[in-house]
Amino acid sequence: MAKQRKTRSRFLKVKCNDCGNEQVLFGNSASNAKCLVCEKPMAESTGGKTNVTATIVAVLDKDL
Repeated sequence: MAKQRKTRSRFLKVKCNDCGNEQVLFGNSASNAKCLVCEKPMAESTGGKTNVTATIVAVLDKDL
């Protein structure tokens, strides 16, 4: 049986502070993310972990 790699990256369910839209973002995204409804910035890339400016609703486990 092959070993699974342990990663610290997660998907984040976030809620826009302006319009209330919820969407899923990657926690280590290489690009900036905007709200799909009002196009306000929800997260910006920092080269490592993403700086999330929206409200984090849930952290989704990679094993789901």
